[in-house]
Amino acid sequence: MPKPTKGPRLGGGPAHERLMLANLASQLFEHKSIKTTETKAKRLRPYAERLITFAKRGDLHARRRVLAVIGDKSIVHELFTEIAPLVAERDGGYTRITKIGYRKGDNAPMAQIELVLEPVVKKAKPAKAAAKTAPVVEAEPEADETVTPAEAEVDEAVASDSTEVETPAEAEAK
Repeated sequence: MPKPTKGPRLGGGPAHERLMLANLASQLFEHKSIKTTETKAKRLRPYAERLITFAKRGDLHARRRVLAVIGDKSIVHELFTEIAPLVAERDGGYTRITKIGYRKGDNAPMAQIELVLEPVVKKAKPAKAAAKTAPVVEAEPEADETVTPAEAEVDEAVASDSTEVETPAEAEAK
């Protein structure tokens, strides 16, 4: 087990911090959204996302590892059967933290952490590629239309050297 982070901990000792994060994660999975301090929310995010990643795996070993952290079988079952299928298409970013102001009693910065259960909307990349290629095609004819006077003289000389006979209609078209 990795050692807890150095510096100030949530609530005191490392064991109490682990217990507090496990309880926060349990409540997050049960209620889908909780309000807590910004510090606790920021510490909870990677913890909860790791548990959701285990739930996405779905095998027995992953279920037992999550159960070792959370401890409540009903919440673990809900995580594996309801939450994991909803985030199956999402590659990380299962939680969202929103700052909601300050607590009235001690002016502590508060935040709401919630599960992101909306389906992933893929952006249409082929439409962008088609839009980029279309202006390039239009830009090329404009470059051909601009002819310098020297090129015009060369074109007239080549046209006069040709052996083909032009009809008056073809001459007007030019």
